[in-house]
Amino acid sequence: MTVVGTDGSYTKPLTQDYITIFPGQTFDVLLEANQRPDHYYMAAKTYSDAPTGRNIFDNTTTTAIIQYRGYYTPSSPPFLPHLPAFNDTIASLQVMATLRSLADVEHPCNVPLSTSTKLIYTLSINSYPCVNDSCSGANGTRSAASINNISFHTPTVDILEAYYYNINGVYGDKFPSVPPVVFDFTAYYLPLLYQLPSAGTEVRVLEYNSTVEIVLQGTNLVAGVTHPMHLHGHSFYVVGWGFGNFDENRDPLHYNLVDPPHQNTISVPKNGWVAIRFEASNPGMLQALMSSMKKKNP
Repeated sequence: MTVVGTDGSYTKPLTQDYITIFPGQTFDVLLEANQRPDHYYMAAKTYSDAPTGRNIFDNTTTTAIIQYRGYYTPSSPPFLPHLPAFNDTIASLQVMATLRSLADVEHPCNVPLSTSTKLIYTLSINSYPCVNDSCSGANGTRSAASINNISFHTPTVDILEAYYYNINGVYGDKFPSVPPVVFDFTAYYLPLLYQLPSAGTEVRVLEYNSTVEIVLQGTNLVAGVTHPMHLHGHSFYVVGWGFGNFDENRDPLHYNLVDPPHQNTISVPKNGWVAIRFEASNPGMLQALMSSMKKKNP
């Protein structure tokens, strides 16, 4: 398979035996039918980085058959493609690690070389206590996703409506630019104190046409997981990624500012980070960061 585009943007052709698609992503893939006429399996299975013993999903392989036209005796059964193990994190990131923008004269790469706004957002799975049997979570708790340890509280009035009509008390504009508490985000054992997030309806207001860099840092709170992140109404350049804690002095030295992929959805690896850059030229709500903060029952 040859990947030629992601999320509606062209990429340099990338030939792969397999690709990993995370929730919300789209890939444009070319398949050249240049094999001996026969029946061939196309196979897919779920990737999961959940800890051992918590993989309660169907990890079987699903298949479809690519069938050549013509007269021939098909193989029985068709050959089954080899896929990496369902929890092979390194294999799951191979495409993300090697994608590049087309970056030619007709499709220039306009990645911001400097930024006016720099943000660092931690992504966590937190734990909320159940009050008065309000949920059926294990040990009297429920899961809640958060960014910078704030779990989104849905207001009764739409945020954009409140902004347009100057309705007070619906949301705050003090969403923190950096994590309120800095610790070893990817440590194997983390204090239980960090598991309880605050709840709020906070936004980060950006200047129109400002150039923005966001470092999305995964944490190992409750259970470190892969975080698919989407920026609604905007595409962004994925300029860097890595495992462990982001180092603001070292890691930016290795950014790709020549031909980074242009996407609107990215997967932040378990206990890793991703750096994105974009121009805030589409006024409105950057919904994906908000949607990831909503409370979730198990």
